[in-house]
Amino acid sequence: MLQFALFGAGRIGAIHAANLAASGRATLRHVVDVHAPSAAALAVRFSASVSDVSVALADPAVQAVLIASSTDTHAGLAVAAARAGKAIFCEKPIDLSLSRVSECLAAVAEAGVPMMVGFNRRFDPDFVVLHRRVGEGAIGAVEQVVITSRDPGPPPVDYIKVSGGLFRDMTIHDFDMARWMLGEEPVEVFAMGANLVDPVIGAAGDIDSAMVLLKTASGRMATINNSRRASYGYDQRVEVHGSGGRLIAGNRIASTVEQADATGVVTEKPLHFFLERYAAAYRIELAAFIDAVEAGAPMPVGAEDGQRALILADAAERSMREGRAVRLP
Repeated sequence: MLQFALFGAGRIGAIHAANLAASGRATLRHVVDVHAPSAAALAVRFSASVSDVSVALADPAVQAVLIASSTDTHAGLAVAAARAGKAIFCEKPIDLSLSRVSECLAAVAEAGVPMMVGFNRRFDPDFVVLHRRVGEGAIGAVEQVVITSRDPGPPPVDYIKVSGGLFRDMTIHDFDMARWMLGEEPVEVFAMGANLVDPVIGAAGDIDSAMVLLKTASGRMATINNSRRASYGYDQRVEVHGSGGRLIAGNRIASTVEQADATGVVTEKPLHFFLERYAAAYRIELAAFIDAVEAGAPMPVGAEDGQRALILADAAERSMREGRAVRLP
């Protein structure tokens, strides 16, 4: 069984720890977090030790690390883990700076260790089926991808201030999904943003609503629409239109019970937020990481995927700021 060290005992770290324990294929050996009570609670729950970074990485029994700490620590921890010879699973983004990401990837490559980035939506069962059918040619050649991603409500403003902005924090998942569904790299980005949800977000220097258009060299296009507010729940939909038809993956709802009467037909709202919506994706994602480590196989979502998504996020921010399309090299 793979032995793991976990960096970050917050909400995402707890999800990963529980999925490790439930897998029956791995054990949690160390928990590292600057907030001692959180680290202790998770360590007790999963029979692990509360440790610091140096102790966890120096442990020869640890074969892999799970980085789910604050964004500003991701790259540094990944570099340290690589130099210690550990396989790396890192939550998105690797860093908010492209130069720092490049330095991290160089260190990982030099160490020769595998690294996976946590773009969990690639492992959502519905999106997996959609992507497979696209690859099988079910709708012919891909022409357009439409991605809708709207949160039920904005995060606290203190989070907004350190998030790196909507494109790097929220849309980055959609940039990765667009690349995956298009099957080609975007070469042109046009983005627009606004503050339509909460003026406090604007005062913090960020936007809460955005529309992004991506175009590949062959002319394939993707549109991404984001909002920090959806009164009806967590809105997560993907549509792919091709030369021979279309495929749509819709929202997950709490139940399939439908009420019909003289006033109309009523169904459940979408699941409330990402913890519920992507619970299966988190489990499958971690299983895929373990599979790759055990088999010595390439990671299904590599560090380069994290880098490419950040390139698109930076281009979108520049496009919005300058009011023009940005071409990528």
